Amino acid sequence: MAPTVRIAVVVPHDMVLDHELWRWAPADTTLLFNRTPFTDRPVTLEMAEEISETALLEQAVRDLAAAEPNLYVYACTSGSFVHGRRGERRLRAAMRRAGGAPAVTTSGAVLAALAEHRVSRIAVATPYDVTLAARFASFFAEAGISVVSAGDLGLSHHIWEVPYETTLELVRAADSDAAEAVVVSCTNLATYDIIGRLEAELGKPVISANQATMWAALRMVGRTPPTAEDLWGHAS
Repeated sequence: MAPTVRIAVVVPHDMVLDHELWRWAPADTTLLFNRTPFTDRPVTLEMAEEISETALLEQAVRDLAAAEPNLYVYACTSGSFVHGRRGERRLRAAMRRAGGAPAVTTSGAVLAALAEHRVSRIAVATPYDVTLAARFASFFAEAGISVVSAGDLGLSHHIWEVPYETTLELVRAADSDAAEAVVVSCTNLATYDIIGRLEAELGKPVISANQATMWAALRMVGRTPPTAEDLWGHAS
């Protein structure tokens, strides 16, 4: 039996959906969580910029280093796209430097998933306000990916409380015939049980933040990510 892999996961202070990331973890993989320091800002562009500071992330990584993880993950979409691709690369480098192991971010993982599907035109569904959502679109533009349609909920707090039915409606509204895939942002937006339903309905890949994060992380530590049937065969 292969030894247990340890993945250290840094999440924003307001993350509630740790359990969703665990649902994607194989039995021989353990997740070790830490959080960025508390801030009383709402979920806005300013908050995303605050939680993307490399010094905060480096400290969170060092706090996990004693467990000697195989990989570090920054499981935050907005905090890893807010300063563009250069900012995302800077975060990964800071994590590697502080922890002495490879690193991945949610936004980097989403780009990797889109490359795997070989798509360049996407629809984007986010719970954010228009300013933060626009910054997400700019991140994709830097990577040569066109956002051809989008939908946003305009939320600034308690994103984890959004019910599945609201997210289903959001993704349906965000999608368009021109989009080759749909990206659903925010690691604090629950998606696990509805991805299969959406893919069957829309006839295209639906890539959520938590799904992409775990897919990329597992690949990097030599574990086979669960297949679509493993993940969504139970979905209704």
